[in-house]
Amino acid sequence: MTGNPARPPATDSALAADLLSVVARINRLATQRVRMQLPFAQARLLSMIEDQDAARISDLAVLDHCSQPTMTAQVRRLELAGLVSRTTDPTDARAVLISITPEGVAMLADVRADRGAVIDPYLERLPEADRQTLADAVRVMRSLLEDAQQHR
Repeated sequence: MTGNPARPPATDSALAADLLSVVARINRLATQRVRMQLPFAQARLLSMIEDQDAARISDLAVLDHCSQPTMTAQVRRLELAGLVSRTTDPTDARAVLISITPEGVAMLADVRADRGAVIDPYLERLPEADRQTLADAVRVMRSLLEDAQQHR
């Protein structure tokens, strides 16, 4: 790890960059050390679909920074596995919406639990005060996400 962990970043921009870097590294740690039931890219897409409730393939492609044909292929894999479903868009009968199925929700819960289990031993070694600090930080990060959802 770079920098002095005891000294906070000097600016909000530095804090934001440091937060994103640390979260990405923890995600990589969890992903590298677990045997996932679903390829990581598909699990990430399934999570995105869950977050969106229902979305068009073109919207998912924009969110994932990929082409529509690439997204169509990814969604098709999830659909064949029974993890997502297609329904007609009520605002445009020519379009379809992609939604997560109950099987997809269950699969995503399993993937998250498996990835979380990788981090558990490290959390268990932390002092209680540090675990509480992390719990508080997670609460703050959830509020950041809620704020971002409200101000799209």
